[in-house]
Amino acid sequence: MDPVMEVMILAAVALFVLSRLYFALGKGDNDNPVSRPTPATAGDDATNKAKPRDEAMAHADKPIFTGPAAGGLEEIYNADRSFSTPDFMRGARAAYEIIVSAFARGDRDKLRPMLDDDVYEAWDAAIAAREPDQPAFELLRIRKAEIESADLDGDIARVAVRYEAELGDGEMVRTAKEIWTFMRNVRADDPNWILDDVEVAN
Repeated sequence: MDPVMEVMILAAVALFVLSRLYFALGKGDNDNPVSRPTPATAGDDATNKAKPRDEAMAHADKPIFTGPAAGGLEEIYNADRSFSTPDFMRGARAAYEIIVSAFARGDRDKLRPMLDDDVYEAWDAAIAAREPDQPAFELLRIRKAEIESADLDGDIARVAVRYEAELGDGEMVRTAKEIWTFMRNVRADDPNWILDDVEVAN
């Protein structure tokens, strides 16, 4: 075969193969251009889809505070992420039981680490003034304990709890209605709250 003719045939075959490859890669099955998302478009879609999910996850563990003390409780939580209202209230109920019982027994060693200086001095004086044979009122039961207010002053958090309890001295029973305010430095390593103030509630 003539070499020139052979080259022309090979060139024609190559042109045919390339044209078929172009149509196969550049068009879809219905002869419309194949749409391929650009990296920028794909990235925008991924961001738009992930953003709401990320925001939801970021807020999933944040507690929801309700009631009149909600604002103060949220401020305390923002300063100390370990703060939990249920945990605080369990501690507040336990503290009430321990403190009232220790006061009835005159147990100053038990009271001292749980009370602020002013509160301890007042209760120490009350224990000293009590007659030796005077029966003390013991805690019978806590009827109600609920948060009255909360605030954050610098690093000092204060939460006031309204208590209603039954106290008895063996002969009579009386109802005590008081508001106890607990305080804690949210920057301190010590997680314990101390009794900062006591007042009679209406």
